[in-house]
Amino acid sequence: MPSGFNKKTMTIALMMALPAIAIAADEEKKTADATQTMTEVKVKTQRIQDAPNKGYQATKTRVGKTYQDPQDVPQAVTTLTRELLHDQQVGSLREALRNVVGLSVNAAEGGRAGDNFNLRGFYTFGDIYLDNMRDTAQYNRETFNLEQVDVLRGSAAMLFGRGQAGGVINQVSKMAELHDKNIVTGSLGNYDYHQATGDFNKKLTDTAAIRVNVMDRHEETYRKNPANGDHPEFDRQGIAVSFGAGIGTENEVFLNHQYLRTRDVPDFGVSFVNERPINTTINGTKVDDKTFYGSSNNFDNSDTNITTAIFTHKFTEDTQLRTQLRHGDYERAYWAKKPSSTLLPTANQSVGGNVTRTQSYQTYNLQSDFTTKFDLAGMHHSLLSGVEYLHEHSYRNSLQPVNPNTGLPYTQTGNALNNAITANGVSYSSGFEAMTGTPAKFSADNYAVYVQDSIEFIPHWTVLAGLRRDEMKADYNTSAVSSLDYGQNSYRSGLSWQPDANQHYYITYSNSFSPTADLYQLTTVKQPPERSRTLEIGSKWLFLDGDLALRTAIFTTTKDWERNTDIASFGNTPILTKRRRTNGLEVELTGKVTENWDIFAGVAFLDATIINPAVNICAQTSNTCSTIGQVNAADPRFAGERARNTPRTTFNLWTTYDWSNGWKIGGGVEAKADRYGYNPTATTSTAFVNGQFKPNTAPGYARVDAMVAYEQPKWAVRLNIKNLLDKTYYDAIYDNGAFLTPGNRRQAIVTTEYKF
Repeated sequence: MPSGFNKKTMTIALMMALPAIAIAADEEKKTADATQTMTEVKVKTQRIQDAPNKGYQATKTRVGKTYQDPQDVPQAVTTLTRELLHDQQVGSLREALRNVVGLSVNAAEGGRAGDNFNLRGFYTFGDIYLDNMRDTAQYNRETFNLEQVDVLRGSAAMLFGRGQAGGVINQVSKMAELHDKNIVTGSLGNYDYHQATGDFNKKLTDTAAIRVNVMDRHEETYRKNPANGDHPEFDRQGIAVSFGAGIGTENEVFLNHQYLRTRDVPDFGVSFVNERPINTTINGTKVDDKTFYGSSNNFDNSDTNITTAIFTHKFTEDTQLRTQLRHGDYERAYWAKKPSSTLLPTANQSVGGNVTRTQSYQTYNLQSDFTTKFDLAGMHHSLLSGVEYLHEHSYRNSLQPVNPNTGLPYTQTGNALNNAITANGVSYSSGFEAMTGTPAKFSADNYAVYVQDSIEFIPHWTVLAGLRRDEMKADYNTSAVSSLDYGQNSYRSGLSWQPDANQHYYITYSNSFSPTADLYQLTTVKQPPERSRTLEIGSKWLFLDGDLALRTAIFTTTKDWERNTDIASFGNTPILTKRRRTNGLEVELTGKVTENWDIFAGVAFLDATIINPAVNICAQTSNTCSTIGQVNAADPRFAGERARNTPRTTFNLWTTYDWSNGWKIGGGVEAKADRYGYNPTATTSTAFVNGQFKPNTAPGYARVDAMVAYEQPKWAVRLNIKNLLDKTYYDAIYDNGAFLTPGNRRQAIVTTEYKF
């Protein structure tokens, strides 16, 4: 490659070339069309899975284990379609989920770095899925290979097994299709944003095809370390391949593989001062949201490989057996810098604590679902049954620098990373590192069997009943209680009334559980498992000949024995609350108001309250535990207070309008009310000041985005402006209350797209 020809240069060249290529391709097509002869066309009945989404309105989902129209699912479902994410110029899953009301982002700490969200006020760290299979590893996910993202709200253990209370986030991969389609894009923006993507689909035979998606993206933020000029960075590449054979036949096979590589400079945000984001002067220097405490020597490196085989045998159009087999390999290491509330950042990172981790997580997952429809005793049945096996193996440890001259670890503490770099002139990310302490190892086998029947017992009235049994056997090496043998039943039931195709009214009950040890969290003293239950009453309407969908849901979710998500520092306090509850109301509107006007909007009101504060049993001696086995109750004043990182109100709106001659304009707003950060396990909490509850608080915000595009059949140019009003806002909070992370300031991105 010529000197000076880097990724950014390639992206610029691609953007400049695409319009010219498009014009030439159009001329070539006109010539080809003039001589092309008609070929035989076979028309088949269109299945739900083949039906295209209506812009921002989803018409298909498999989040209920079988293909359905979301209108028919008796539970709240939010779907982010590919068209929505395309128009918003979305790159990461975190950015995509801004569109989901009732969802907030957790800042990373203590080994829980990576995608980490709250939904309806409850954690989702065990509830992220890829094509309905568990994807709970700690990494940062991208959207380049996603067809859509489905969010099933509420407890969902009957469908998905162990998990939390807020809902399930299911990523849907792009699959090989029976037609030729190729799309390439190149994007440039401020904060050194540059991205190139490609989506290439080739029909090989009448029933076979291959699809390849690629992505290369780099981005920085406005935050800077004043001592060295370094910024947080996102540097990510990915490739995904899908091969399909027998597509549309009785025996359909897909082989998919996805590789994602991240090389980020992590950002742990800013500290709180007087319960608000820091905005003060230290030794004559201003410290606020712009101040970054890390450097380019910090890193967050991960390599993710996911291989999936899918076999579907269709006995009839209504009866099929679908089996998926997956191997996942997730490798990650990071060294991040915490901010300070009293000291200035330095060039050698000697201020603030280090958060380090190296971890390996591997999974083998087998899942088989049998679905059928039949009539019995004058009633129509839709039956789902299945089995699942999941093997997990995890290894994690802390890091320390190694002297490359001796091969021995440095003995300095605190700023050892900086001494290593200063003394030897090498970057820590070059590989001069060692593990320290005793690694935490986790190995588990999970087994499940489930059955669900949806029975239309009289016209337009359907009753739903489902049962699942999960068994989990696990071994650990870091606890006195070194093994787990656990079993749990899960239930799902509901009643639906659908007087016609445009109306659906339902009431649903479901529950979830998480065993006393899940995602490496086994304590030295056995504790009851997490349990949650959700009661939801909802309605779904279709207007304008089905082009506009409106849904509402009112719900209550109660969770017992809520666990800590901070796997590195839960110590003697794995239980966060003994009981807590979220009551809420959601409204969403998606689809086409007119042929040219698309809308995606929603609002959620959440009342998340601690009912009973935590009760913990000391597993080791510490400053709060004089003896092992000592019982510590959290500050009783927590009872009745609002739960952490749960805004009372969230709102989002995104809308676009197609003008004539290819012009398209759009924009929207994402808004959240304030959120709390505090430690609910404290026996005497500093969050109470003079008897009043005053925890650290992330202020509410409203981020405005805009878009204008010129689109032609073969090519398009689009301008996206994110945070149009250039506001300072904090989109993620570390829920223990130590710090919070600002979102980026105003950013303009120009994208050129070419289809062939």
